[in-house]
Amino acid sequence: MRPARTQSKAALAAPVAELDIGLVVAGHGRHYVVETPDRREVLCLPRGKKSLCVVGDKVRWMPTDDSGDHGVIDGIVERRNLLYRQDEWRSKMFAANIDRLLVLVAANPVFSESQLARALIAAHQAGLTATIVLNKVDLEPAATDARARLAPYRAMGYEVLELALKSRAEEAVASQHTVQAKATLNRLLAGAMTVVLGPSGTGKSTLVNLMVPDAAAPVGEVSTALNSGKHTTTHTRWYWLDDEHQAALIDTPGFQEFGLQHIELARLASHMPDLAKHADVCRFANCTHDHEPGCGVLAALGRGEIAASRHRIYLELRAELGRTKW
Repeated sequence: MRPARTQSKAALAAPVAELDIGLVVAGHGRHYVVETPDRREVLCLPRGKKSLCVVGDKVRWMPTDDSGDHGVIDGIVERRNLLYRQDEWRSKMFAANIDRLLVLVAANPVFSESQLARALIAAHQAGLTATIVLNKVDLEPAATDARARLAPYRAMGYEVLELALKSRAEEAVASQHTVQAKATLNRLLAGAMTVVLGPSGTGKSTLVNLMVPDAAAPVGEVSTALNSGKHTTTHTRWYWLDDEHQAALIDTPGFQEFGLQHIELARLASHMPDLAKHADVCRFANCTHDHEPGCGVLAALGRGEIAASRHRIYLELRAELGRTKW
């Protein structure tokens, strides 16, 4: 046991410059899969008790066995961004060092506009380009209703893609849908690191299986009784989309809640494009856009330039962020 202890001390003293740099492509609890520059995958544990890594992180690591199949993560290279959600008790980090967010919603089950808005706010705070993907547009009249609910988001500048993703079992009767969907996604995902986010049951795993045939992501059935999907992805995974490693798709577990406790209350409206457009003309610099006279946001709401549902979501988030934490 003594030689192993001596080796551990030597590892702790190793200069940072001597450590290898790898990319975290998957995480399972405290275990992380790190991809090396020569495209090997190494199973690593973080040094210490805390697990602060996230998929997309570049990390400094070193091997812990002769085969090089196992290692220890010594540190995280500075991130350029981080997409995460945070409630009053804990944070859930989705991915780091990414360019684009795809927020996937579906005509069926009916999506939560509040959850969509929260994901878009988190993307704005992280500096990401966000695109909304409306799946299952072949289901009518649900698709028509979903388009109407997404109209305010189109109006404020968000790109909304409409798809009818089909699982492999359905491809025989819907090959044209599949061809069109893949062509559209190829255009959108080219040259970018993209994370896919959305509630369970919207077709995220189907999308990943379409774009990464070797991924074999499980596809779950929609729970009709609960009008929500069953969780099928249990961890986040990074998939390269090209041999040159210029584009990647990051699959994430489905979510039903999306806390925004990391958003500053005073900055909330600035992360909502439709409100931010009118907030600069408010009479008071500290306007809450709730009741104040001379409020540009309330005036735009009265003119129909801001959807009532969007202002309601804003007020709900203000109340949530303003609650005292005990």
